[in-house]
Amino acid sequence: MGVLSNLSPKAVFDYFEALCAVPHGSGNTKAISDLCVAFARDLGLRYRQDELNNVVIWKDASPGYENAPVVMLQGHMDMVCAKAPDCKKDMAREGLDVRTDGEWVWADGTTLGGDDGIAVAMILAILADDTLSHGPIEAVFTVDEETGMYGAAGLNCSDLKAEMLLNLDSEAEGVFTVGCAGGMRADCRMNAAATDAEGDAFTLTLSGLTGGHSGTEIDKGRLSANEGILRVLCAAAEQFPGLRLAAMEGGKVDNAICLHAAATVVVPHSAAADFPHFVAAWQDTLQNEFAVTEPGLSLTCAAAAADKALTAADTLRILRCFFALPQGVQAMSRDVPGLVQTSLNMGVLRLDDRGAEASFSIRSGVESQKQWLLRKLETILALSGGTVTTHGDYPGWQFRRQSPLRDALTAAYRQQTGREPFIETIHAGLECGLFIGKMPRLDAVSIGPDLRHIHTCQERLGVASVARLYDLVCRTLELLK
Repeated sequence: MGVLSNLSPKAVFDYFEALCAVPHGSGNTKAISDLCVAFARDLGLRYRQDELNNVVIWKDASPGYENAPVVMLQGHMDMVCAKAPDCKKDMAREGLDVRTDGEWVWADGTTLGGDDGIAVAMILAILADDTLSHGPIEAVFTVDEETGMYGAAGLNCSDLKAEMLLNLDSEAEGVFTVGCAGGMRADCRMNAAATDAEGDAFTLTLSGLTGGHSGTEIDKGRLSANEGILRVLCAAAEQFPGLRLAAMEGGKVDNAICLHAAATVVVPHSAAADFPHFVAAWQDTLQNEFAVTEPGLSLTCAAAAADKALTAADTLRILRCFFALPQGVQAMSRDVPGLVQTSLNMGVLRLDDRGAEASFSIRSGVESQKQWLLRKLETILALSGGTVTTHGDYPGWQFRRQSPLRDALTAAYRQQTGREPFIETIHAGLECGLFIGKMPRLDAVSIGPDLRHIHTCQERLGVASVARLYDLVCRTLELLK
């Protein structure tokens, strides 16, 4: 018996638990893609699996719904893999340890992947249930959404006939998303070579931060560990001439606010006694500045070993350049009060044998401002002898004034709750823009159950909201006759 077997809707949570048992981080989606193919084959449904591991499954209309509009039900198969510092799980090879208290579902020590595994589970449950009333369904499961929407970008849509797209990749019940920002990943590279190191080595670790999603939570005032560690390192390099950078690592993906970063530096022997006190003073500074948003913030300094390090000149050049790069909200919308219009997030920071690299998620609801931020990064890097490369550029999704799908969802939501939904455009990126770019007449809405703290080890999925959302989707399909 599964851990989630007593939850309702049973079929949805059974499928979700089966998905959680299969490793499916971005770039590691073959197994979960094959699971969806096996599901379609077992039910005798027509399917297509492409070379990227995207999967499309078709289901015919139920009796009486043959002339209903074709609806695409869509979610992505990949998840952000993050784990607690003391978690030993190999998320590339092992499934998740799901837990529940009946109210919430989570994974022990890791992200849950409710973003967007619960969407896949709901769609599978709909495809398997022959008692539901619905028109023709095209179920589309994409890969690598979290790292740049590469699955949706590479999907051949020539055989898709959908008139409506119901994306199940949102995180708040009762909220209908009808527009989103476009974005891209920008990798900022500074080349440098390490040489033999002489001096005393220390490892600085910034941890205990809140983190979060770089789109929906970029305006919450949370500290990025990458930004914080660079601030301390840059000050240290100026305070202790001759400081050399030996190691640096923070974050795993560009679209998560980094919650843990570490760096190893080598300082002259004459500075060894003062350096730990310098770091302790910086912990006090950061704890004071971020007392509200980062109550668990910790900056530690421990003796370490380092045989190789960058030269002092390269260290200062790289730290000053990366410290100067913008981070966080850059512009607010003048049309929608409270909506972030343009932002960027340094999600990944690392030092390798070729030098240093910082990876950003750039987002904007205005294409020209997205390009403005990219140009700003390119200018700063050029002045410092670095380069910028981009990946996964995806378009935004513009609000549609006339939307039969939104009308049907709203009617179903009124039937279900007696209330009006909240209709919004968001700063986070969704795959809807890519699908609309390929199928311009698509009428799209994105919805989802209650998900908390996605992309972090504190991720939680609301059980009751899953049941209500599943019922809402089924009601809507029935109304679209």
